[in-house]
Amino acid sequence: MEARAISRYVRVSPRKARIVINLIRGKSVEAARETLLFTNRAVAEDVLKTLNSAVANAEDQHHVGAESLYVKTCYVDEGPTMKRIRPRAKGSASRINKRMSHITVIVATREEA
Repeated sequence: MEARAISRYVRVSPRKARIVINLIRGKSVEAARETLLFTNRAVAEDVLKTLNSAVANAEDQHHVGAESLYVKTCYVDEGPTMKRIRPRAKGSASRINKRMSHITVIVATREEA
């Protein structure tokens, strides 16, 4: 049994989001929630919302309690990049890339592991 949740177009770079995602991979849902609550990164809140959504999907679709779930897979894909221009010296310009991420969290029961 698996359930997934995807958060799209999260305004954080994928590199920063992967730091937080790597903290919860393979942990139980309770341990992952606790880790995300005390992680001092802004993207931890978005990852927590995605994790809670995946758990709610499992409870709703497969009638499984949160205590028997663990984070089977989680990954971050790169979304579109907003390109902005910043004026520089002597009339030139440099580009600012404002990156976005797609965060995916898949939870499963321990019996399938």
